[in-house]
Amino acid sequence: MLKATYVDHMGSDLSVVNAARVSFGKKSEFTKECHNCGEPKVSKYEHINLWECGSCHIDIDQENMKISDSDTKLINYLAKHKHISPFGHAFASFHVKAPIFVARQLVKHKFLRWNEISRRYVDDEPEFYQPYVWRGRSADKKQGSEGKVDLPAYAHITCSWKGYEGKGNYYKISAHVYKDLLKHGVAPEQARMVLPQSTMTEWYWSGSLDAFADMCRLRCKPDTQAETRVVANQISNHMAKLFPVAWDALTDDDDG
Repeated sequence: MLKATYVDHMGSDLSVVNAARVSFGKKSEFTKECHNCGEPKVSKYEHINLWECGSCHIDIDQENMKISDSDTKLINYLAKHKHISPFGHAFASFHVKAPIFVARQLVKHKFLRWNEISRRYVDDEPEFYQPYVWRGRSADKKQGSEGKVDLPAYAHITCSWKGYEGKGNYYKISAHVYKDLLKHGVAPEQARMVLPQSTMTEWYWSGSLDAFADMCRLRCKPDTQAETRVVANQISNHMAKLFPVAWDALTDDDDG
């Protein structure tokens, strides 16, 4: 249920390199070796940057092109010495679906653009996130979790909301109350107040390479909330495929 789906991106590792090299009036290109056989590539449609291997005769797209060793060293140097501006010339967009409590943690990363579904306008059937396991409170931290708590009856609570007195499934009760309020003419912007933080939401999330790296460096750590970490890890995996050299340099935990 927790899902970060790739939408679009702009740029590549080469974009970072050339953003840095422009200061010296220089420009790099992708290496011209085929990823399949290692033979030199020849230009097929140069005006649209498509290449064909001279031996394999297979098309080589941008994702299979590599930057040179010297350009790799440059990216690593930029990241190590915090010369971040060149990384701001590569972008990516994702469509994320997660519960509200996860969204409210991730929205704090201010340099990423965020557009979220609004229950002021949308009043369809709410969907809820239900964990596979309930974790215990961490013994040595004010926040965080550890271990497993056995609560087989937790899903059934006592409800005192008028018309829904008695015991029942928490998620079903909140959904019924929400729909009942709408049925009686209550505005969606107010009826949504009865929905729990486990209600699923979705948003478009876009930003630069360095902004997403900052988010993932924090949210992929093992001491972050597990549900938030799932989303961050999915984004990190996508970014590693799109910008393999730059992403590795920016998210390397060794700051030395």
